[in-house]
Amino acid sequence: MITKFAPFIDSQIEKLLSSEDLEDVFAISDQDWDVSIKELIIKEVGEEIFDFVSEYATYKPNDVHIISTRTRFNIEKITKDRYRTIVNLKRVNDFRRINKYFQSVNSKLPKGGVFINKVETHAVRKNRILKKLPKPLNYIYYLGDVALTRVIPKLKWTKGLYFHITKGKGRVLTKAETFGRLYSCGFEILEERTINNELYFVARKIKEPIFDHDPTYGPLIKLNRLGEKGKTIKVYKFRTMYPFSEYLQEYVFEKNNLKEGGKIKNDFRISHEGKIMRKYWIDELPMIINLIKNEMKLIGVRPLSNHYFSLYPKELQEKRTKVKPGLLPPFYADMPKTLDEIVASETKYLDAYEKAPIKTDINYLIRIMKNILLRGKRSC
Repeated sequence: MITKFAPFIDSQIEKLLSSEDLEDVFAISDQDWDVSIKELIIKEVGEEIFDFVSEYATYKPNDVHIISTRTRFNIEKITKDRYRTIVNLKRVNDFRRINKYFQSVNSKLPKGGVFINKVETHAVRKNRILKKLPKPLNYIYYLGDVALTRVIPKLKWTKGLYFHITKGKGRVLTKAETFGRLYSCGFEILEERTINNELYFVARKIKEPIFDHDPTYGPLIKLNRLGEKGKTIKVYKFRTMYPFSEYLQEYVFEKNNLKEGGKIKNDFRISHEGKIMRKYWIDELPMIINLIKNEMKLIGVRPLSNHYFSLYPKELQEKRTKVKPGLLPPFYADMPKTLDEIVASETKYLDAYEKAPIKTDINYLIRIMKNILLRGKRSC
């Protein structure tokens, strides 16, 4: 069912739509809404959700398109740049092809246009399932749900069968995966709010979608990292973050503080299993493949993403790209606690390596082994 409440475009709206100043979000006042339309929306979704939409929808109600659909068909019918805000009352969990849907919305909005939608997160679903049955039956049921809805859809040989049966309905999504997909499709998150156990979000179009033709969902992933001479290499790791989390680096960095070790504090992208693997460096074992391919060496600075590389001083950036990154970084020898200390640690290593490569790497290897084997040091 589609609820559409916008008259045909008139000359004034055409003039407004031609404006390039679309960056600000303006709240729609209560008086702006037609009384019958307001009552219809409140009856359909409730007053709290109506207020949320009104608060973050751009400009006037006749620039807002409200739809309730899980397919791209009804999005594709919208005239390009006709509306500044598109609101979908169906949850993202039931979309057949999520990225394709987000890309379609992106193509219909002008730059600065707003997309409002909702998702039931994995955390909420877990709590809902565990409340259904008494212990330990609830956890047995939950493990079955995890296998059916989180594992099977991610495996190549079972993915097709899963979507053939479910048509994508009832997909289990984390906040990280949902937001990561939005960022990959050219949006940024402006606001999020939990209403009736569903996470509502406001996303603004900032650019065209980034097309990833080889996305990875399984336990072994390949990440784009800067290698020797600034070339991009594919670094192999075991997955510790939810899918599409790599698109959220800048978002998470802006929203959170760095903790000890120069890492993000309260990083919601990391799974429970991922935290354990990171603590004992299990996630880094597949980088041996990069060692065999001669893209990395045993001792050396970490291979960084473009975003984290940009946080480093220019002088250190130049030093880093002169050598191959390493499987065991000087971090494990010095165990720095802040980003500034990491910068100092890497600068010290690279200066020493430039003067005596073999001697420096042997010295750092001994120090690293002492920290790990004798002092029980672990990753943050």
